[in-house]
Amino acid sequence: MTTQQQSPYLVEVAELSADSRYRVVHFLGRAEHTEPLGPEEFEPRLRQQFPGLDPHDDRKVHWADHPWEWPRWHPGEA
Repeated sequence: MTTQQQSPYLVEVAELSADSRYRVVHFLGRAEHTEPLGPEEFEPRLRQQFPGLDPHDDRKVHWADHPWEWPRWHPGEA
């Protein structure tokens, strides 16, 4: 059996960072890339990259820590 990618996940969410508004999200697959996403951007972007993927499927979406938590940020902060 061969695998095309090393990770069994399609989406990997990096560690929670207290210094940022975003979580860094790594999308694997045909157009592999990484981008910072806020909580309101995560699910729409995930569904755009992988239509039909359940964002709560822990077999395909891996959170490095604190699943579904985002850095504390308030509008107007730099």
